Amino acid sequence: MNKRIVAVAIVVLVAAVAIVAFRWGIIPGTASGTYYTQIDNTKVESQEPNGGVIDFTGGMPWRYTLTCYNEDGDMQELSFGTERQLRDGAYLRLDVVPIRGVIGWREVQFDELPSAMQPHVGE
Repeated sequence: MNKRIVAVAIVVLVAAVAIVAFRWGIIPGTASGTYYTQIDNTKVESQEPNGGVIDFTGGMPWRYTLTCYNEDGDMQELSFGTERQLRDGAYLRLDVVPIRGVIGWREVQFDELPSAMQPHVGE
């Protein structure tokens, strides 16, 4: 009986730590919501498929890692793949979910950026 109580307590503790880590963003890739960024083609990398059973590149030959901001002005470094190099200086709206990361993006105009992000443009 004591072993069972200890096992349950450990499972509950591990689950609580994981929830707190995800909520506070301690675990990478846990950002979620809408983020905005500006394309900087000096921060794009060409990526090759690894030839394994699972293609972790998503079939995308280009990978961007950019500083992004949400509507509150909170900064997050995000990476995402693209099929082509994007227009340098373009503004993007990124749709982000926990674990999976960026699941979609579209180009936006400067006046569509949240006011909290506009001071960071060009950094």
